[in-house]
Amino acid sequence: MNFKEIQELIRMVGKSDLSFFRVKDKDFELTIKTNKFGYPVVQQPIAQVQMPSVIPMTQSSNVISSAAPASSAQPAESKAVSEKAYIEVKSPMVGTFYRSAGPDKPAFVKVGDKIDQGTTVCIIEAMKLFNEIESESKGTIVKILVEDSAPVEFDQVLFLLEP
Repeated sequence: MNFKEIQELIRMVGKSDLSFFRVKDKDFELTIKTNKFGYPVVQQPIAQVQMPSVIPMTQSSNVISSAAPASSAQPAESKAVSEKAYIEVKSPMVGTFYRSAGPDKPAFVKVGDKIDQGTTVCIIEAMKLFNEIESESKGTIVKILVEDSAPVEFDQVLFLLEP
């Protein structure tokens, strides 16, 4: 294919409803991707709210465990968390939670870090797009509630901040 033929293909794909187009020849391959049906969000600020003083019980705390020491440690930790009012950092979308930009990169934040408004705290991958999640308020990271590479739901609490 020559340059003019490639330009014409790009124009035709741009005018069509295609979101993906691939041509293969003996020693030539051309792939064209568009965002016509994707969600091109790269950064999305998240809403943060004050955590209520009473923490609702989760399914995991309703399960009776055979290991008594582990089950008695969680209520003590929950009491410590519920005694103070923390700011919840919630997921603005469904996706996969990542603490760092890559496996060999350092985490965006860790427990004890002081962050400002606009600080990137994590990445959530949704529909093959990596969305940087920024803090809407400043504070100190008290707890990270989601494991790296774990799926998250919309409005799920990711971090607790101490104002």
